[in-house]
Amino acid sequence: MTDLRDRLLRLSRNLWWSWNDDLNGIFRAIDRELWRDVNHNPVEFLNRISDESFASKDSDASILAQTIRAEKHLDDYVRSQRHWTSWNAPALTSCPVAYFSFEFCIHESLPIYSGGLGVLAGDHLKACSDLGVPAYGVTLLYREGYFNQQLDQDGQQLELYKALDVNSVPVEPVLGDDGAVLTVEVPVASSTLIAEIWRAHVGRCELILLNLREPEDNPSMARAFRLYGGDKDTRMLQELALGVGGYRALRKLGVRPGVLHLNEGHCAFATLEAIAERMERTGMPFDEVADEVAESTVFTTHTPVAAGHDFFDPAQALHYLKPLQQRLGLSDHELLGLGRVNPQNPNEEFCMTVLALKLSRRANAVSSLHGVVSRRMWQGLWPDRRTSEVPIGHITNGAHVDTWLANEFAQLYADCLGSDWRDHVCDPLRWRRIENLDEFQLWNIKVILKQRLLEFVRHRLRTQRQRLNDPTPLPKLRTDVLTIGFARRFASYKRATLLFHDYERVKRLLTDPERPIQILFAGKAHPADEPGKGLIRQLHELSQDPVLRDHVVLLEDHEKNLSRHLLEGCDLWLNSPRRPLEACGTSGMKAVFNGTLNCSTLDGWWDEAYDTRNGFAFGDGMVYADPARQDEQDAQALLEVLSTRVLPLFYQRDGQHIPMDWLRMVKHALKTLAWRYNADRMVMDYTRHMYLPASRTQTARVLV
Repeated sequence: MTDLRDRLLRLSRNLWWSWNDDLNGIFRAIDRELWRDVNHNPVEFLNRISDESFASKDSDASILAQTIRAEKHLDDYVRSQRHWTSWNAPALTSCPVAYFSFEFCIHESLPIYSGGLGVLAGDHLKACSDLGVPAYGVTLLYREGYFNQQLDQDGQQLELYKALDVNSVPVEPVLGDDGAVLTVEVPVASSTLIAEIWRAHVGRCELILLNLREPEDNPSMARAFRLYGGDKDTRMLQELALGVGGYRALRKLGVRPGVLHLNEGHCAFATLEAIAERMERTGMPFDEVADEVAESTVFTTHTPVAAGHDFFDPAQALHYLKPLQQRLGLSDHELLGLGRVNPQNPNEEFCMTVLALKLSRRANAVSSLHGVVSRRMWQGLWPDRRTSEVPIGHITNGAHVDTWLANEFAQLYADCLGSDWRDHVCDPLRWRRIENLDEFQLWNIKVILKQRLLEFVRHRLRTQRQRLNDPTPLPKLRTDVLTIGFARRFASYKRATLLFHDYERVKRLLTDPERPIQILFAGKAHPADEPGKGLIRQLHELSQDPVLRDHVVLLEDHEKNLSRHLLEGCDLWLNSPRRPLEACGTSGMKAVFNGTLNCSTLDGWWDEAYDTRNGFAFGDGMVYADPARQDEQDAQALLEVLSTRVLPLFYQRDGQHIPMDWLRMVKHALKTLAWRYNADRMVMDYTRHMYLPASRTQTARVLV
């Protein structure tokens, strides 16, 4: 069985397991309780399980057989050249993509993410792996990731930060020929950051992680070790470490990127480092080299409001960028001008998004509507062009299917769409076969997933109440009740409490004895976002109301595992952003694949996806000058949609007590949305429209 432990340890070092179920069954068979306790983290599982527990499985030959199959599956996957890129973008093999992002969500056991940006980055890298796109993710290995959330008796959010134990996650240092960990230096102001180079294997791709060392001459730089912690000085240090250090790490590893992909403005210093390195190598002047680097740089913006972009005081920017400035040979005016809409305005702050837009030739928003908003927002950079001509396009985000798909639905699709359905996930003709799906089978799967969700919720609530010594009985959640999920960051514009604007009406709606509703909320507020924390307290109060106790549930510590359970088990996924402040949003896409219908304002991806028959929309798509009026209009529209469309459709049953019309809508949603809103389609779009032109290989063979 020592052989089994070694085999499992090898498999656990590649995060391929985070979207492949081969390993889950093995670890569950060895010790189901421990597998749950370690939050499905195989590295920690193997660290904690005793030799005796392994020995007790001595006679179970099936476990070893499953392990050997998983090894073969992974080896075949990693080594195969029969993938999409080999036929559609073979020239990228010599021009790899460097995908920089401030955060990555690959699995909940590696907490270097906070929300949507990291989830999108993780899904992007996994899709690159599946499609064979040669990509390196680049980010920081935060010693303290985003916080764990606890709620006290009053619903007040408590932020708990846990030091990352690198021995319990699938990351490893990159060693040099002398056996020492490779490092890079990042000059900042009059000091130098030292970053160790670590990596994680993500299928065929690699995630490069910079592990900052605490400098002896400046212990205050330790603030940079926490994701989204500290002030603007901290943010500047982190962004220099990511951009400059990340690019240097790639070069030290022998990687010469053919494409720089900046996922948000946080990463824009990578372009300055690329320019400086090329200037030193070629002796060419800044302007010529900057044009070359910009030609190979892709920039994706995710933020539709100006306040969400990074701005730095000019003196602060000059202070920290002095080493780069000297290498680039730029005056103060020239350097600051790279981050200003109007370089002639000495009072304008230095903006990372402006820097990214100026030093990239291809920029995109993440949905069609977000493209409109972004072109309007940044038109000042192109004052001689009409808004519609601003060179910011859009590539709508997508969700990585295997990461978010319930196993039961994976088998259902194999039976209905064909065993090779994953190879045709972007084919609308293949998804038409969903019409042949038996509604009775579909409904049974949803009931099973809802049962699993409600058991998970009860476990979470029981644990929370035991910690608080709270004697309040658990809510009486039922599988036969319409279950709505709302799980996302608690920011004001996402309007988590929109449903409760008319309290008396919504109370009657939720507690209707014939057609009740139970709604499950989860989410974190940024530690500095007091209005967001206020939303959590409001929901806590509602969940404590004796009338609503069985209908409104607030779950603490929203993370990926909780999201998966909600997406799989809920009947309806609620999204209520104030238009047009949602850049895209991908949680609703994940819901689709799990047979969960969407109900959303016409914002982000839903604005381009909704066809009146594949889910529900509320609001008229208008943007009001007065946010209070817009909230009131949308709240009334939401209640109207729930009472006149959602509830009648869900509770109308046939002779077998099945909501046939509801399930037909689920099938129509799958048929019209699944082939479009997945990460494979997203990465294919980036490859065709961004990566190939940026790497100057657009003449390579491109097939349909």
